[in-house]
Amino acid sequence: MVFDKIKKAFSSSIRKDETDDDYLEIDLEKEKEENKVLVKLFVLKQYEDVNNILNALREGYTIAVIDIKLLRKRDSIELKRAISKIKKTTDALDGSIAGFGENIVIVTPSFAKIYKETAQPQPEKRNKFE
Repeated sequence: MVFDKIKKAFSSSIRKDETDDDYLEIDLEKEKEENKVLVKLFVLKQYEDVNNILNALREGYTIAVIDIKLLRKRDSIELKRAISKIKKTTDALDGSIAGFGENIVIVTPSFAKIYKETAQPQPEKRNKFE
């Protein structure tokens, strides 16, 4: 029913437009906006820098590589707060977060997961007399 009403509205407007000399111009040269994945480097110098990282992550197509070395040297408590806030947002966006070494943190959106190798328990060494 609703579809029929919409169809009638469009068909009547098409008939009216056939008599008018108006036309619609389509720009074929306009670039297509592509949703490509962007890998972006961030340097966490202070706690307030977290907002730039979170805004980029919320866009949905950014993989953040975060250098935490400067804030780690200056204020470890602020670093813990910043990482906690990034982790909460990452969890809310269903993304992944992982640390690489002591100074790098990587955060991905929901479509990309970080492979985290789980440590497998070492088999116990047996005594050679058993």
